[in-house]
Amino acid sequence: MNNKTPTLMVQGTTSDAGKTTLVAGLCRVFADQGKKVAPFKPQNMALNSAVTPCGGEIGRGQALQAKAARVALSVDFNPILLKPNSDTGAQVIMHGKALSNMEAKQYQDYKKVAMQGVLASHQRLMDNYQLIVVEGAGSPAEINLRKGDIANMGFAEAADCPVIIIADIDKGGVFAQLVGTLMLLSQSEQDRVAGFVINRFRGDIRLLESGLTWLEEKTNKPVLGVLPYLHGLDVSSEDALVTQQSDKIASKVKIVVLVYPHMSNHTDFDALRHHSDIDCQFLFAKGGEGEATIDKVAIPPCDLLILPGSKNVRGDLAFLRARGWHDEIARHLRYGGKVLGVCGGYQMLGEMIADPYGIEGEAGTTKGLGYFPLRTELTKNKTLVNVSGTLNLAGKTANISGYEIHAGETSCKDTKESTKEAAGQYVSTEQPNELSTLITADMKATHYPEPGTLSADEQIAGCYLHGLFDQPQALQLFMLWLNFEVSLAPSIEVIEEEAINRVANACRAHLDMNKVEKILADWYG
Repeated sequence: MNNKTPTLMVQGTTSDAGKTTLVAGLCRVFADQGKKVAPFKPQNMALNSAVTPCGGEIGRGQALQAKAARVALSVDFNPILLKPNSDTGAQVIMHGKALSNMEAKQYQDYKKVAMQGVLASHQRLMDNYQLIVVEGAGSPAEINLRKGDIANMGFAEAADCPVIIIADIDKGGVFAQLVGTLMLLSQSEQDRVAGFVINRFRGDIRLLESGLTWLEEKTNKPVLGVLPYLHGLDVSSEDALVTQQSDKIASKVKIVVLVYPHMSNHTDFDALRHHSDIDCQFLFAKGGEGEATIDKVAIPPCDLLILPGSKNVRGDLAFLRARGWHDEIARHLRYGGKVLGVCGGYQMLGEMIADPYGIEGEAGTTKGLGYFPLRTELTKNKTLVNVSGTLNLAGKTANISGYEIHAGETSCKDTKESTKEAAGQYVSTEQPNELSTLITADMKATHYPEPGTLSADEQIAGCYLHGLFDQPQALQLFMLWLNFEVSLAPSIEVIEEEAINRVANACRAHLDMNKVEKILADWYG
């Protein structure tokens, strides 16, 4: 018998098995029962993050789950966040604050310290909540990662909690996934597996019943439910880039988002993907940074070209140049197209990016694209702040809110002499170094001049604010900047709330919640 605050952990047979959405659904179900429930993910590796009210950084998956639980964001919901900035290294964030960059081997040695931070967060949640629903990471059966594990069974054993394993039947091989995962666990780990959930099933459930019976007899573990494939379900992605768009008959506006190796916070563009009047496409190029084989994919004609955020701005800028996209951007502008840079993309639009401390990779300085007379220096103190203010565009204004996550401090050159790499490559009706304010923050930002900047000819915009398009009126104003009038679509908040309720309703209808609650009652007494 365990008298601690009940903790239930969801682990998956693979990445993208449905752990994030199942935890969100369970959080909403328990919250609707009147329980004060907290989501928790011990260790998360993702380039999509959110800012907590205290100025900390956590994964967007836990932000979604907190919304499902109807609780304010806390750094304790995701005590360890790893943000990859190379193929072998990542920035390590503990309790919302960046510690340092670590190579994989170095972090492996650091895990004992990280586990203490994880357990400290879990203890604080036990002190303040009635129930904790935990999300694992990847699979618990990754043999090479089991030593010192803090993300899956390593945490479950330390916290002494029961585990549910979820598998995605849509990918095929679901019985092999579940049985194989279970067999690769130690006996004590197998003993804490309380049941299975099968996710994304479509078809006649009667055709699956014989397999479910076999699975229960083979493993002596109950199948707690079979969740249906929820068509059109689209919630904030924890990490994988979602490119699927809502069904559209005819789109007025063509938008292209450049994809580079360390692209971050691509959830900025979810509202564009959902909008019926907008065709938002992500442009990929084969070959990673520094690879000899370079696929120079042409940028297609579009109304707006977006340079998104980046966890390694100088590296991604080199990637962009190697593919000839800097020339394509200039051509796009010459033909009257418009460009928007967000966070790291905003920094790229300036004249120089300096990383003297090696914050995002090897220390050094890189020449920017030169469209703004701005210089950025990466510092050891990261800006993490929620921002509200006014969007000033196309002669109109709209309320806007979002968040900033960046290490760079950006300042404006004191001279109007242009040193632009792109000077003369597109025709501007105004002096390109004369800037106006794109976004006026309610609280003065620490960087120049405000969270956003607009060129005098109004062809190029850049800002540090994530979540630009999440408010419908702000999205409409951006489209008006492109000379299009679009319909007023639901906000991302509304879309996510509907998605959470769909998942919760599926849990109520297709999971045996009585069995789930009995698992907790039997485990914790």
